[in-house]
Amino acid sequence: MLTRKQAEHILQTADLIYPAEVIEKTIENLADEITEKLAGQYPMVLCVMKGGMIFAGHLLPKLTFPLDFDCIQVSRYHNQTHGGEMNWTLFPRNDLLQDRVVLVIDDILDEGITLTGIRKKVLECGARAFYSAVLVDKDLGKVKSFQADFIGLNLPNRYVFGFGMDIHGIWRNLPAIYAVPTVLALE
Repeated sequence: MLTRKQAEHILQTADLIYPAEVIEKTIENLADEITEKLAGQYPMVLCVMKGGMIFAGHLLPKLTFPLDFDCIQVSRYHNQTHGGEMNWTLFPRNDLLQDRVVLVIDDILDEGITLTGIRKKVLECGARAFYSAVLVDKDLGKVKSFQADFIGLNLPNRYVFGFGMDIHGIWRNLPAIYAVPTVLALE
């Protein structure tokens, strides 16, 4: 666990990537896109915890159609900066997904490993269709194993935090998105 001084230093030395105003406008645009595509579907919406929670909290009130809502929790990072094995800790009952259109909301599309695993599990539960919405898509400079249906913003290939994304378990609560300075990211 970091000290308060260490946590504050991270934020003070970080680069602002997207301010709160840009994120809010982006979420409004995403809500319009999702509404156009799914308004007549009565979908089951699944929020990927913990990272997708803030994004979902801002997006859901802007969706003006009936939907069911639940959460899933699968982690690969365990408060680290590099992903590992998938660990499922929360998933809805399979019958809630049977023959449903499912929209998964997540904070970031990095390599696509987590969302690929989620899509596989949701479809194995009998979902009729799978859609995904991510607030940010990180540009890795290569083709990913997963492509989101709804993408808010594009990010450079840097370690980012804020608006649901964490660094060492902290700063998910920030209203903007920041990146660790390039020099620190290489250490």
